[in-house]
Amino acid sequence: MARMRSAKQKLKDAINSPEWRSHLDEITQGGLENVGPLFSFLLLGPQTMHRAAVALGQITARLAETQPEAAKNIIRRLMWHLNEESGNIGWGIPNAFAEILAASAPLAKDFHRILVSYVIDLGHDDNFCDHDILRRSCYWGIGRLAQARPELCLGARKWLLKGLEDQDVICRGMAAWALSQLPPDLMDAPALRRLADAGLEEQCELFDGNIVYEKSVSQIARDALEKLAA
Repeated sequence: MARMRSAKQKLKDAINSPEWRSHLDEITQGGLENVGPLFSFLLLGPQTMHRAAVALGQITARLAETQPEAAKNIIRRLMWHLNEESGNIGWGIPNAFAEILAASAPLAKDFHRILVSYVIDLGHDDNFCDHDILRRSCYWGIGRLAQARPELCLGARKWLLKGLEDQDVICRGMAAWALSQLPPDLMDAPALRRLADAGLEEQCELFDGNIVYEKSVSQIARDALEKLAA
């Protein structure tokens, strides 16, 4: 037991170190043994959560090449955590889901529609995430996948545009950020302009691949408009 705690602490220290990306290959080589601890790190602070999600993405992508069923089981575990019947809130789960799909083309092909479904609100018989705070991560996850595989997120455009009017103000900013990761011709300047001009100073937590930073909802929309104008 002490050995397991020591290994988990070593993994946590590696994730939180300034040179954490230099440890990713070693973490990935740990395979399934590191999956459980990394899942537990998703419940920690935003930066640790995001970095753990990246590491889970790398491990699962490698497993998809050598043990595809084990990789799919990790995806199924994520889906279960986002299911209301699981009794879990699902903190960090959309982030890990997105990092896995960004890292693995085969898994992205099979599961990208599931990730997008968490922001699709049909009013009934849907997979919509109705927990406002968790839904912020769902929008972020779509944006992260769009960075790596934009062609798989084209169908999300309609729902990202709808997200610009989400009941949760921060969700609006996250939807705008996700939309800005799509090709410019898929953005909607008038909708983004309305959000940019709304003066919404609520802060969104974003991750640049290394650190977590904050940006206001309206500033995200303004940044998206600048990309359109470039």
